[in-house]
Amino acid sequence: MKDLRRKWNLWVLRLLAITLVMAFYFASQAIGAPIYTASYYTVNSCMKESGQAIMANGRKLDDSKFTCASWDHKFGKKLRITNLANGKSVVVEVTDHGPARRLYRRGRIIDLSRAAFSAIADLKQGIIQIEITNL
Repeated sequence: MKDLRRKWNLWVLRLLAITLVMAFYFASQAIGAPIYTASYYTVNSCMKESGQAIMANGRKLDDSKFTCASWDHKFGKKLRITNLANGKSVVVEVTDHGPARRLYRRGRIIDLSRAAFSAIADLKQGIIQIEITNL
């Protein structure tokens, strides 16, 4: 009986060890880059909001360029934006400040140009979850 109990205890200890190793592995995978939300903005949306399509860097917004607006990164910084839903990514340059402060406080961390957003998601989605990588 002692022999059987000893084997059972060893089996339970092995199972516990495997479970702990797997828990630490998955926890370390989850600690990767933070997840944010992003949307896009266009010349038309800027015209409606402010009456002009001039970015904070002084240049005119171009819907066909791969640019973005961010409060957290300096102008000229290159970022890789990855759509978490489909794995597609795009490299953009920070050229403007944004999103609007009220949206930023709610977790929208970046506004992509129309071209950049459409390269990684359908425009009909409007808002996507992203991962940001500094380049």
